Amino acid sequence: MIEKKFLTVAPFECAWRQDLRFRKAGRGCVAFEAFAHNDVTLVFRENAGSQHYHYKRDNSPHYTVIIGSHRNRRLKIEVDGKTVVDAAGIGLCCSSAFQSYWISIYDGLISIGKGRYPFQNLVFQWLDSNPNCSVQYIGLSSWDKHVGYRNVNVLPVTHNHLSLWQHVDYGEYEGGKDGEEDSEDEYVGYEKQGLENFLESWELSDMFFIVGSEERAVPAHKVILGVSGNFPFTSADEEEVVQLPGVTYPVLHAFLQYIYTGQTQIPESQLVSLRDLSLQFEVMPLLKQCEEIIERFKLNKKLFDSGKNVKISYPNTWPHFCTSFPSGLPLNMPRLKQLHLTGKYSDVDICIEGHGLVAQPHRIILGSWSAPFAKMFTNGMSESISSKVCLRDVSLRAFNAMLEFMYTGKLHIDNAVDMGTLLLELLLLADQFGVSLLHQECCKTLLECLSEGRSSLVEEVLDSVCPILQVVSSIASCKIVEETCLRKFSTHFDYYTTASIDFIFLDQTTFSNIIQHPNLTVTSEERVLNAILLWCMQAKELHGWEVVEELIANSTPELLFGERLHALMDMSPFIRFPLLPYPLLKKLEKSSLSRQIPVLDDLVKEAINYVEFGLARPEKEQNARFQRRRSSFKELHYICDGDSNGVLHFAGTSYGEHQWVNPILGKRITITASSPTSRHTDPKVLASRTYQGTSFSGPRVEDGNNCSWWMVDIGEDHQLMCNYYTLRQDGSRAYIRFWNLQGSVDGKTWTNLRVHENDQTMCKPGQYSSWPVMAPNALLPFRFFRVFLTGPTSDASNPWNFCICFLELYGYFY
Repeated sequence: MIEKKFLTVAPFECAWRQDLRFRKAGRGCVAFEAFAHNDVTLVFRENAGSQHYHYKRDNSPHYTVIIGSHRNRRLKIEVDGKTVVDAAGIGLCCSSAFQSYWISIYDGLISIGKGRYPFQNLVFQWLDSNPNCSVQYIGLSSWDKHVGYRNVNVLPVTHNHLSLWQHVDYGEYEGGKDGEEDSEDEYVGYEKQGLENFLESWELSDMFFIVGSEERAVPAHKVILGVSGNFPFTSADEEEVVQLPGVTYPVLHAFLQYIYTGQTQIPESQLVSLRDLSLQFEVMPLLKQCEEIIERFKLNKKLFDSGKNVKISYPNTWPHFCTSFPSGLPLNMPRLKQLHLTGKYSDVDICIEGHGLVAQPHRIILGSWSAPFAKMFTNGMSESISSKVCLRDVSLRAFNAMLEFMYTGKLHIDNAVDMGTLLLELLLLADQFGVSLLHQECCKTLLECLSEGRSSLVEEVLDSVCPILQVVSSIASCKIVEETCLRKFSTHFDYYTTASIDFIFLDQTTFSNIIQHPNLTVTSEERVLNAILLWCMQAKELHGWEVVEELIANSTPELLFGERLHALMDMSPFIRFPLLPYPLLKKLEKSSLSRQIPVLDDLVKEAINYVEFGLARPEKEQNARFQRRRSSFKELHYICDGDSNGVLHFAGTSYGEHQWVNPILGKRITITASSPTSRHTDPKVLASRTYQGTSFSGPRVEDGNNCSWWMVDIGEDHQLMCNYYTLRQDGSRAYIRFWNLQGSVDGKTWTNLRVHENDQTMCKPGQYSSWPVMAPNALLPFRFFRVFLTGPTSDASNPWNFCICFLELYGYFY
C-alpha cells in the first residue's frame, strides 16, 4: 500500500498507514487527491484502526469529514458519529478525474479546501466548541462505492499557518466558477511560464528536424533535447539539422510534446513508431512507458480501443504539483547542471555592470521562466539580435541564485552569507523579471521567518523588518509580507524603535500604519511619542523626547522637522496622551515642544483635563486616544533580591489566582538542566523559596565544547520581555564567572540577553545576586530562558558544575 502511487479503498472499508498521522495531536493538515462518485471520507482518531474499521461502528472519540455525501450533494462533518455539519453543494467530488483537497484541524477548528495548495481556496470551516485535541491518525475511507486516493501528504499546522499561507498567490492554479481545477487559459504569449510555449516554435530554436517524405521542418532546442536523451549534435554553436525521413510528423510531434510538456497522446497504431524513435535518441522514460503500454496491450487487447489515442504522462515527483521547468519533464538533472556550469549549447552572454561576463546560460530556459526575458529575446530588441545582454543595478549574488533556481526549480540560499539581504535582492529580481515561482518562494521564506518558524534565518530576518518593509511596500504582490511585517513591527514596537534607527527610513504611510496598528504593543506610551519625534526629525541616533526638547528650544519646528513637520501634525493624535503618567504630562505641558507645536499643546492639555477632571464628552470616550491599548502584558517589576514579584513566583500563584504552589509541581513552569535530574539536580529547587545547600547542573559536551546550563520554559501560551533576573548561589564555593543569560522562541535558537565575562559578583555561599538586562534584546519576548555557563567556575575540582539554588526572571509578561 505504501509503494503504490495511488490507493483504492473498497466500499465500507478504511485504509490506515502509520505515516498518516499528525506530528502533534489535534493539529495537522492532510492534503490529497481523490477520485470518486461520492463519499470521499476521512476519519481522524487517536489511534489507527483496522482495514475493516468503519466510522459508523466507532464508539471512540473521532472526527469524520465526508465530501460528496448524499450521492455527491452535501458536505458532512460528524463528531463521534453524530452529524454536526450538513451543508449542501460544498466541496463535491469529481468522478471524471482526480481532484485535490486539503483538510486541516487545529484545536477543534476544522478547515476544508480544494486545490493543489494547502491553506488556500478555503471552502468551509467549522469550530468544535468542545474540541477533541487527541486526534492524530488519519483513515482514508469510503461508503458504498470505491474511492481512489493518491498523493496523500500530512503537513504540520501552527497557530498562524492559515494567515501565513492563504494570501500567497500561486499562478498555476485558478479555480473555475464551477469548482473545477482546470481553468481557461487566460494568458497570452509568454505570460504563462513553461517550455510548452516553445514547443515546435522557431523562436529561440537552434536546431530543427526534417521529417517524412514531405520534408517538413520542425524546430527544437539543443539544450532541451541534450538533457532528455542522446542526440547527434556535432557543433555547440551552429544550427543543427537532423534528418528523419522515415518518421512521420505526428510521431515526432508526440515525441517532442512528451519532452517539452511531460505528456502526450498518440494513436495506438503509431505507438511502436514512437517507441522506436525514443530508442533511437535514448529518451529512456518515454521508451520505458511505451514498452509497458505495448506489453499490456499484448496481454489484454480490450484495454485499448484502436479508435482512440493512448495517453502517456511522465510521473511528476516534484512537490506542490509544480508545473514550471524543470518539474514534470523527462530531463536528466545532473546533465542539465553540467550544461549550466560549462555553458555548452549556450546562446547568450550575460554581463552585469561592474562585473563583466557573469554567465552563459540558455535563452530557452530563461525565456521559459521569465516573460521579460522571452520578449527581450524575440521582439526585435537589441538582445534578440546580439548574443550579449548587459544588466545594470543587479546584484551578482542574487542573479546567480536566480539562475540556479531557473535550472533546478529549487531555492538554495540556506548556507549563504547574509541570507536576509540576499532574500530581499532575490525578491526584487524575481519581481523585475517576472519569475513568479521564485517570487512566491521568496515570499514564503520571508513569511516563515517572520512567523519564527525557521531557526536558520529567523534572527537575521527579524532584524531586517524595516528594510523588508522598504522593499515590499512598493510591490503590489507582496501585500501579505507587508502586512506580516507591519504586525511584527507593531507587536515588537519597543524593540524596533530602540534597537536601531532604521525605522526612520520608512515612508509616512507605512510608519503611520504601524502607529495605528490594532496589535501595537508598547511598555509605555512615551515610547510612541519618542518614536514619532525621531521619525519626524529623521534623527541620526536614538534618544528620547527630552533631547528633542533641548534641540527645539534653540531652533524652530520648521528647521528641526523640515518636510516632515506636517507628518508630525498628522500623527500626533495617534499618541494616547491620557495613558501617560500625570507628572510626565505636566512636564510636557511646560515644554518648548508644546509651546512651539500647537497640536501637541492641545493634545497634552486635553489629556491633563481628562486625567484631572474626566472632562471628555461621550463621543471622546469612544475615541481610541482615550482607550487603553490591546496589549496584555503584565509588568513584573524587580524590587529586591528574593522578592515575590518575578515570573516563577507569579506562575506559582496560577498567575494571581491562588495561593503559591511550586510552579514545577503545578506544571505552570518547566525547568531542565544540562545533566539528568538527580538528588542534587532538582528543577523544583530553583523555583522554590527554600535554600538548598547543594544544587547544581552538571557538564555536558555540545558542539565539541564543555558547557552546563539551567533552562526555564514559561509555557506555550506565555512570553516574557526580560529586563532583570536573579540567581542564588548554593552552599558551595563554585562561584560562576563566565556565563550568558539567553532567550529563545523555540528552545533551539538562542539570543544572548546579557553576557558575563569574568563577573566577580558571586563570592559567598547562599548569596543572592541580580542583574539588569539592558540590551535592545530585552525588548524582545521569549518563551524559553537559560543561564548558560561559558567558562569554568572558581572551583578547580568541579569547574563545570553550575551551582545555583534559585532563579527568578522579571519584565513584561504576556
